[in-house]
Amino acid sequence: MPRGLYGRAILILLVPIVVLQVVVLTAFSQRYFSDVTDQLMRGVRAEVSLYLDAIDHAPQAQVPMVIDALDVRLGFQSTLDQGQAQVKNRRAWYDFSGVLITRILSDAFEGLEGVDLLTDMRAVSFSMQTDAGRLSVTVPRTRTSASNPHQLILMTLVTGVFMAFIAAIFLRNQLRPIRRLARAAEAFGRGRNEPYKLAGASEVRAAGAAFVNMRARIERHIEQRTLILSGVSHDLRTPLTRMKLSLSMMDADPALADDIKDLQNDLSEMERLLDEFLAFTRADALDELQKVDPVDVAHSAVERGLRAGGDVTFCAFDGPRISLSARPDALGRALDNLISNALRYGMAARVSVHVYERSVVFCVEDDGPGIAPEDREKALQPFERLDVARNQNRGSGVGLGLAITTDIARKHGGSLRLGVSEALGGLKCELIIAR
Repeated sequence: MPRGLYGRAILILLVPIVVLQVVVLTAFSQRYFSDVTDQLMRGVRAEVSLYLDAIDHAPQAQVPMVIDALDVRLGFQSTLDQGQAQVKNRRAWYDFSGVLITRILSDAFEGLEGVDLLTDMRAVSFSMQTDAGRLSVTVPRTRTSASNPHQLILMTLVTGVFMAFIAAIFLRNQLRPIRRLARAAEAFGRGRNEPYKLAGASEVRAAGAAFVNMRARIERHIEQRTLILSGVSHDLRTPLTRMKLSLSMMDADPALADDIKDLQNDLSEMERLLDEFLAFTRADALDELQKVDPVDVAHSAVERGLRAGGDVTFCAFDGPRISLSARPDALGRALDNLISNALRYGMAARVSVHVYERSVVFCVEDDGPGIAPEDREKALQPFERLDVARNQNRGSGVGLGLAITTDIARKHGGSLRLGVSEALGGLKCELIIAR
């Protein structure tokens, strides 16, 4: 079955038309053409019997004159000659009424040798053995069956194809608003806000209006979330800066040195957490789509990891070199998060790129403890920390690194998948970007 709505609609339209035409034509041909042919052939049998009666009962010298007189009156062409070649059975494969003609003549005359319906399509020729010799008769085709028996089939077929073509055009126009709605929804899922105008039937318009309202609510929700997080994170920087300044200006009392150091470490940790909040809010403000080389994006992320002092290697590239439509800054930010997580909980990280027909997969592997299968879905949620499964001594955050990466992947029409690294034994993060 077709997978698309247009193909299925065409199938729903054509199947009843084809089945109806086949049934009607079969029943009509069987009733009409068979009955007409049988009725006409009754007259032909009676008229041919006149030839046989003349041969059997007329004086031998008068037989040719009687046959000529019958030809004139009946409109047949006949010959009576002992040395004449017999007629063989010949018929076109599509001549269905010819089958009935041949069968009726064979049943009516025992000495019938053959029926030729192919040499002259406008006549029926047959021969039979008589006491006076071989009798060959040629009858006009209009005297044996309905004229133009295939005209109805041809007209029905042409009309059906033409009307199906017209219906397909109208159906395509009706499905066009649905396809536009699907493209707008897919683009919104990838972070693009394409214009959409209500069109089509009332049901399609209702679905389009619901989509437009839903998109507006989601955009307002994202905007409010971004404003709240960025506002809180930005406002907290001022008191943190004053506290750091106050601690730096305090007298270096040996008794308070350790406490001052602990407070400074706490302030640094709070500042780092605020930076993560701001990075999470910046994930919504993505840059514009551009044509990028996924291998170059991966190499740039690896170089940034090396400059940060990590053991990062680019190990493999699988597939053809292509240009990927993506947001380079957001994609680099997602890879930076994966690499920094790999180096935080492991000692080394490996990056690879795999190009498939419908997607590009950026794979980041580490040699850390990994994440249990039952916790992987939870790890992708914002503000979820799985320090019991990772190495707490390597640092901790607020659980936004994988959430930011997941959000960026979804806005590229992809996803983030967690697994086990076969090469290093740690966590394997696959950033899937739709092509």
